[in-house]
Amino acid sequence: MMSVSQQGAHAMVRAKFAIGQLITHSLYGYRGVIIDADPEFSLSNDWYERMATTRPSKQQPWYHVLVNNSSIQTYVCESSLEPDFTEQAIQHPMVDIVFSGRSHGHYVLADKIN
Repeated sequence: MMSVSQQGAHAMVRAKFAIGQLITHSLYGYRGVIIDADPEFSLSNDWYERMATTRPSKQQPWYHVLVNNSSIQTYVCESSLEPDFTEQAIQHPMVDIVFSGRSHGHYVLADKIN
């Protein structure tokens, strides 16, 4: 589903997953919900060396994920995620802060007031 269109030396990357979408980590099996996305890896090289033990490509979308049944937030590459179609709610203390509810199996972002 990821589409990449080549324009000269610049490639446009389209994320496979959306904010509010339920996912499962393909290697570790945990469920979660996406709260943000980066077009490519954007954390420090130190974090990558310590945490990205499988050394996935930095040149793909990376997602900020609230992990079900925990208070953990992770940062995961697109190639390690699969859609979760169970539609079971995510149990995480930040869910009710980030999202206003659920609709059609997706979480809906809460309106931000500045």
